[in-house]
Amino acid sequence: MNKGRQVVKMTSSDQERPQFLFVKALASRGRLEAVTQQMGYHPQYLDSFLKMQHYLLHMDGPLPFACRHYIAIMAAARHQCWYLVNLHMLQFLRVGGDPQWLRGLDFIPPKLRNLNEINKILAHRPWLISKEHIEKLLKISEQSWSLAELVHAVVLVAHYHALASFVFGCGCELEWLDGRSILKSTLPGNQCFCESASGNSCNLELLRINRKRSLDSCVELESLRERIQRIHLESEGREEMRPPQQDREEDFDGEIVRATDLSCYVQDPDFGYQDFARRDEDQTQIFRVQDYSWEDHGFSLVNRLYSDVGHLLDEKFRTVDGLQSNAMAKRQGCESSVFKRGIWNYIHCMFGIRYDDYDYAEVNHFLERMLKVYIKTVTCYPEKTNPEMFSRFWKQFKHSEKVHVNLLILEARMQAELLYALRAITQYMIS
Repeated sequence: MNKGRQVVKMTSSDQERPQFLFVKALASRGRLEAVTQQMGYHPQYLDSFLKMQHYLLHMDGPLPFACRHYIAIMAAARHQCWYLVNLHMLQFLRVGGDPQWLRGLDFIPPKLRNLNEINKILAHRPWLISKEHIEKLLKISEQSWSLAELVHAVVLVAHYHALASFVFGCGCELEWLDGRSILKSTLPGNQCFCESASGNSCNLELLRINRKRSLDSCVELESLRERIQRIHLESEGREEMRPPQQDREEDFDGEIVRATDLSCYVQDPDFGYQDFARRDEDQTQIFRVQDYSWEDHGFSLVNRLYSDVGHLLDEKFRTVDGLQSNAMAKRQGCESSVFKRGIWNYIHCMFGIRYDDYDYAEVNHFLERMLKVYIKTVTCYPEKTNPEMFSRFWKQFKHSEKVHVNLLILEARMQAELLYALRAITQYMIS
């Protein structure tokens, strides 16, 4: 956890920030995803999150736009996160992705498929990644990756693994699976910005300012709706165009709206998290932050190979570190900084990352057992989050505090994956 950072304080103008950010999201996408709504409880964080994700997916970068969304699908599928997979299936088609790729990993270019091993390892046992994995992807061939492309891909993979934890941790996935309603109600064309805004109490001035932008967005999204329908109609009667193990549900317009089987996007499904303490100590050593840290090593490497992303990541880490949690910490009998650092270091410890200047007895002292069980489940195997665990964890927390804990999980997990991947890249570069 970053130390000695300023606490981000909410000013009077911040009271309008959630509405402003919601309007921006609605105007740019024509819908307000459940994830955005949950993060809106902490507008400072939501702002940095949206900037980071927009840069990763939509701004100039080493990877083609369609590949970015497909990597998001691959990463989310490791945790069976239907919410994110279906969201990015639509985005993949929106940017001109080949519909054949949605049949599964067997139908994508070998270069992209070769990323699957790193995706699998980072999702479940990031301490196993080595410079040999990096070398295999970078070796000269028709399917070789450049260093810049690989860094872009690694950041995407870590981002969507961690975001899957947030989706499960805040109940977005459970709600979607129970009601099958969240994603369908927010599909492009089903709910335009103008309709959505009236239900979100956005003030009239913001509506007036963003009206033209929103109307343009609605036209674009309607075009996407027609394109998806056209793809579906063109594939009718051609059985070979349908995934052999992937069913698709259709709405009344005949649109492809969701995948109902994610196995085609996952290889080696039995590979999952294993307690770091049970590792083979001859092959894996404890990762000491004093030897390789985000601030001293990872930040500069990312910024050098993928311009500006290091700054955006660092802003996100700093922002979540600065969110206030006084009431939450007080109920646990400690200072806010102690409580947050306990959660952060506990998550890193589960991935074998240790801080020499931290007393790990504080984790057991300040984090009660049910909270630790919840954090471990959401961090290491979020797909196993169940309603009972969800309910028992929530009892002593306000809703904004629940979201805060899940933001800490998201960022600590993402940083852990990045540390291992970037260290392996560094070792490859100096070998």
